Amino acid sequence: MTSSKQKAPTESKILSFTARNPSWTYLKLQLIHQPNTSPAVRSAALDSLTARTHLTSALYQFLGLFGASIPIDILKITPETPQLQPTDKIIWIRVPRQDAQAVVTAVSSWIGGADQPDSEGSVAWRVCAKGNFLGALVHGNGEDLFTS
Repeated sequence: MTSSKQKAPTESKILSFTARNPSWTYLKLQLIHQPNTSPAVRSAALDSLTARTHLTSALYQFLGLFGASIPIDILKITPETPQLQPTDKIIWIRVPRQDAQAVVTAVSSWIGGADQPDSEGSVAWRVCAKGNFLGALVHGNGEDLFTS
């Protein structure tokens, strides 16, 4: 008696999906200094507390308490490396998609320290990139976000 059980060829199925409403928007921001900024302020490192203070100030100035309550996740602050200038202070943030336009408007129109007479200069945010998918935003596989 011969058993003729043969395995059916395995078929690979292609699975695809479309993300129509991503939950997050990712932003790449650069902190820039105005020409009148002192060299000491220009060369100071950007840390997460300073970055969050500047972001919250911009949102509060633009939208009041509602703006200050928008959740912002700081994903990365670019460390100062030999290939970057000391003034290249880049941060990557993540905000809820529905609040993204308000954040972009707030940070791009904000100038910090300009109204204070004893200020050592003013700073502002430049929006370098914006996107709903982090991989597409960093132009490739995202390795520059996770390397230090």
